[in-house]
Amino acid sequence: MSFDINYFVKRILVIGRYLPTTLSIAVFAMLFGIMIGMVLAIIKSEVKSRYVNLIIDTYISFFRGTPLMVQLFIFYFGLPQLFESFSNVGAYEMSIVVMSLNAGAYMSVIIRSAMNSVHKNQMEAAQSLGMGRIKAMVRIIIPQSARIAVPPLSNTFISLIQGTSITFILGVKDIMASAKVGASASYKFFENFLAVGLIYWGITILISYVTKMIETRMDKSY
Repeated sequence: MSFDINYFVKRILVIGRYLPTTLSIAVFAMLFGIMIGMVLAIIKSEVKSRYVNLIIDTYISFFRGTPLMVQLFIFYFGLPQLFESFSNVGAYEMSIVVMSLNAGAYMSVIIRSAMNSVHKNQMEAAQSLGMGRIKAMVRIIIPQSARIAVPPLSNTFISLIQGTSITFILGVKDIMASAKVGASASYKFFENFLAVGLIYWGITILISYVTKMIETRMDKSY
């Protein structure tokens, strides 16, 4: 069998229709992941309770130490077995929840590392001006650490985009699901999976370009 260029072009257009689903899962997971990561990073920095830190460390260790697919299966197929109310949660929504928790584990480490890179004199100077620790953290430390955190956060977002490719196993109708259906129906596996691969690649290139622009602007502002 030869490469069918006409079919290939058509499949790119058809698969592309499901791009909003893929992007929305990744964007929501990124936003919620940043929120989770920031909260955990601040708690780790400010709360000295051994038990609180143990809980946070266990959460981070689990979500960083197990495959995303396993996490999706545990939450989507496992939780309804224990709690019937979870059976009403759809595959799309559960994908966002799990990927947010997964991203939050990685982002907490990234954000905390970026915050620790800001010299402690900054906090002391802010407090000498009458700021409380939380206010100083929000207004002084976090804005400065954002510059350092942008590249690794961008890499995490790219990983989230790529990670959405396995959500079709739960029944999410994303670009990977469209490629799988097209390949199974036509037996033109190369055309379908090359099409979806190029779409993922294009998104990754775009994110990398935008990240460089953000870094350049932030460097100029300091």
